[in-house]
Amino acid sequence: MSMAVVGLLAGMGLGFAGYFGGFGAFLLVAALGAVGFVAGRFLDGDLEPGDLLRGRDRGERRR
Repeated sequence: MSMAVVGLLAGMGLGFAGYFGGFGAFLLVAALGAVGFVAGRFLDGDLEPGDLLRGRDRGERRR
């Protein structure tokens, strides 16, 4: 399944939640979708637990 189809389905799900449940339901569905996305990336091996907590390496510090 392409990322465009996944985005379409996610947008439709958020739209239905917002229409039938109001703004609170929209936010709940969006937050749970983000948690599910991160969990899926972690289970696929694309994301490690330290990636969420570690800062970016910037090399030299700017003055």
